[in-house]
Amino acid sequence: MIICIPEESEPSEKRIAISPENVAAFAKLGYAVRVEAGAGESANFPDSIYESAGATIVSDREEIWSQTDLLLKIDPPTMEEATMIREGATLISFAYPARNEDLLKVLGERKINFLGMDCVPRISRAQSMDALSSMANVAGYRAVVEAAHQFGRFFTGQITAAGKVPPAKILVIGAGVAGLAAIGAARNMGAVVRAFDTRPAVKDEVKSLGGEFLELDFEEDGAGSGGYAKVMSKEFIEAEMKLFAEQAEDVDVIITTAMIPGKKSPVLITEDMVKSMKSGSVIVDLAAEGGGNCELTEPGESKVVHGVNILGYTDLPSRLPTQSSRLYGNNLVKLVNLLGKADEFSINQEDDVIRGALVLDEGILSWPPPKVEVSQQPTDPKKESQPVSEEKEAGGFSIFSPGLMLALLSALLLTLGWKGDNEFLDQLTVLVLSCFVGYMVVWNVTPALHTPLMSVTNAISGIIIIGGLVFSTGPEPWADPKGILAGVAILFATINIFGGFFVSHRMLRMFRKK
Repeated sequence: MIICIPEESEPSEKRIAISPENVAAFAKLGYAVRVEAGAGESANFPDSIYESAGATIVSDREEIWSQTDLLLKIDPPTMEEATMIREGATLISFAYPARNEDLLKVLGERKINFLGMDCVPRISRAQSMDALSSMANVAGYRAVVEAAHQFGRFFTGQITAAGKVPPAKILVIGAGVAGLAAIGAARNMGAVVRAFDTRPAVKDEVKSLGGEFLELDFEEDGAGSGGYAKVMSKEFIEAEMKLFAEQAEDVDVIITTAMIPGKKSPVLITEDMVKSMKSGSVIVDLAAEGGGNCELTEPGESKVVHGVNILGYTDLPSRLPTQSSRLYGNNLVKLVNLLGKADEFSINQEDDVIRGALVLDEGILSWPPPKVEVSQQPTDPKKESQPVSEEKEAGGFSIFSPGLMLALLSALLLTLGWKGDNEFLDQLTVLVLSCFVGYMVVWNVTPALHTPLMSVTNAISGIIIIGGLVFSTGPEPWADPKGILAGVAILFATINIFGGFFVSHRMLRMFRKK
């Protein structure tokens, strides 16, 4: 079975669907890989590297499209390319089915199987195939690079002989994949980062990256389906717009990422907010493809309005083509692996991932997919409270009462020691006291200082130390074999306890902010 990788036709597109590292992965699945000549040049992958990896370089563009069994692309094919693809072949690329109805009709006439990388369901099992997240990660990072390029100062604060440089203040609106990538990159460059999101659940993620999470005194959760944010109420929007207006006067850079699938991007930065920003400030609108979060954004363009640089680039992943191609190629490898080896290739619609990504099934439109029914465990009915028995109400006798159990244990110990010698009673007393002391001393330590397993082993070691101290007493304990063994026991138990706390301390340092 032949996999073909054509060159992307969009002039601004520098990515290629797979990197040379992915060729070996496809070969293991039994696929023969053919790459159009020069397709990877813009991503710094010359033809010679693909040939070294085992791919075949094809110079004839028409051959790439007409002799393929499985065609891998990034952007959807153009109308001209759609007429070139072999009838009955399988195509995997971004699809955007809601806005490409004419393209789907042409592909449908050629009975194409079309899987959209943007349609892969956002579920845990499909994370390795989520190309939207992969590209959003690159876009978020690149947005900070573009902002730093346009900004007239350092991002990091510095104190030099020539003067003091304050750190740049950055506001990131939307803490999804792109937003978190932007927060991490900006913090690594030394900027002071603030972030806002309608989903309170991302607060800890923002803080873990060193950002400050801005909150509204408003109880409403913006978590929607598929990992996206939902449309908020009018009152909430008014409150957040007031917050953005206050922040616009103070920050130096604003990065917006708010997009709602199938709808126009919401306007979050108005012209009045832009006017209030300091001259030389930067706005990077990652939602420009959907119309933009800034009222003055022009998709695909960079312009200066009221002294503010407004970047509406829609090709940010393509501005890091080498990295983007590698990540996208890895997503494709995982998806093709799910479709099966070359001799077992099939589109299994019973699989939720494949069914969600399937746009055309042998030319028949199968998008949107049916909603996945999530099985829910039936809630256990509340157990009716059992009436208290008359015996318990009256303080009646029970064989399992603590007082009786203690009395039985005391009687048992008294019977065992009645005719025993003094040594047995001494050892029994040491055992009981050691258990009590070990429990009280070690198990009452704050759980944050050790793991549950270490708490148990430390308790046992504490018992050993107490018992060893009793046996090692005397005028010459080193002359008694019991004293020597007790000393060895004390040594190893002490090492175990100190080692346990040392390991716990090292583990806690992993989660400490530096």
